[in-house]
Amino acid sequence: MASRHITQETFDAAVCENMEEFEMGPEEAVKEAVEQFELQGVDLSTIVKVAAKASADGALGPTHAVGQALDDLQEAVAGSHPREVSAHLARICEQCCEDRACRFLAAQKGAYPAILAACKLAAAGDQGLLLQALGALAALTDGQPDLLDAEGLQLLVATLAQNTEEAALTCAGIRCVRHASLKHEQNRQALVKAGVLPLLTGAIARHGRHTDVVREACGALRVMTFDDDIRVPFGRAHDHAKMIVQENQGLKVLINAAKAFSDHPGVLGELCSTLARLAVRNEFCQEVVDLGGLDVLVTQLASCNDHQDLVKQVLSALRAIAGNDDVKDAIVRAGGTEAIVAAMAQHLASPQVCEQSCAALCVLALRKPENSRVIVEGGGALAALRAMKTHPQEAGVQKQACMLIRNLVSRSQAFSKPILDLGAEVLITQARAAHQDCEDVAKAALRDLGCHVELRELWTGQKGDLAP
Repeated sequence: MASRHITQETFDAAVCENMEEFEMGPEEAVKEAVEQFELQGVDLSTIVKVAAKASADGALGPTHAVGQALDDLQEAVAGSHPREVSAHLARICEQCCEDRACRFLAAQKGAYPAILAACKLAAAGDQGLLLQALGALAALTDGQPDLLDAEGLQLLVATLAQNTEEAALTCAGIRCVRHASLKHEQNRQALVKAGVLPLLTGAIARHGRHTDVVREACGALRVMTFDDDIRVPFGRAHDHAKMIVQENQGLKVLINAAKAFSDHPGVLGELCSTLARLAVRNEFCQEVVDLGGLDVLVTQLASCNDHQDLVKQVLSALRAIAGNDDVKDAIVRAGGTEAIVAAMAQHLASPQVCEQSCAALCVLALRKPENSRVIVEGGGALAALRAMKTHPQEAGVQKQACMLIRNLVSRSQAFSKPILDLGAEVLITQARAAHQDCEDVAKAALRDLGCHVELRELWTGQKGDLAP
């Protein structure tokens, strides 16, 4: 794996040398430089692999398109020329959206303070310019959340608070919030402290028929519940989920939006995925049912079976709320098991749907013999074994199916023989042999099915090494 890094200037110098010393054309010079650096184990993921153009002033050295656009933007902002600022922001946004390397170079060249200055200039009342500035800021911070500072954070929150009726500005501002929060716990906590959560839930409630706003707000809400910053030992993902639900009526807002978007699979998927992230407490799972969310989920699973992405998100939400034992029973009573089995049968070729289906049924069967009976009689065990047979190399499918089989028979031994007759022992044994992650769950399933399993006692409490 490449581990060495170079600067853009070093790469550009190599390209120039190829062009001047070896009389190569621009494309050939870049290709040669890329090959040479990669042979040396250099990571070029943040390098713009295009020949730089000579600047008007030769003393300044060659520049890339994004660098020239930044110079022009800074000059236009300094002179307070909105029309020129708009044109240069469009150029920067296009360059930053092109690839990660352009965003990285733009950040190195001071794009963040330049765009922030453009935002301030637009904040005086030019909403069109502000929209462009936020678009450029969102493009720049994509994958670079460290760029956000206290001034930018306050500007984002203020912009969202002052433009609640403007869907386009709200959408652009929320996109900036999402990019600045992904993999950055400090920014998340600062934004929550500054009051961003009610602005996000409020955007969904206020713009309930605007697909882009709802999508962006759902994405931002989910990011607030992530624990993905490896630099921080402990995040506040759970606390943020509680705040969204308890202080900002997050579940009610999402379920109302889901009812309004019943004919829009793409937005429904976003809403279901967000619901799953918020079902972190027993009472929250029950609240989803009380608000009518379970009916929405089961209805969508049954009626939108041909939309694979939506099916995955609905299954994820059902799995999440089934953490509550009372909700397990409610899902079964509502016909959830039949809908899950039907979804798995229709999307048997999709390992993701099979894994999520087995996982949802697994949770429904946990500590619930009556639910296990409904699942087995409804073809759930057969569907899981078919998924194992169809996806032998997918560890996730194999593991969840093994766990489902174990839960089905652990308190209902009468189901062991029918499931064994379907060929469960061979499939579980194969999963155990093929995937190390399946070792424990496969042994548990075989044990509860009544099959012979060698259970080794790895440690007896005696002093000495563990058995290999």
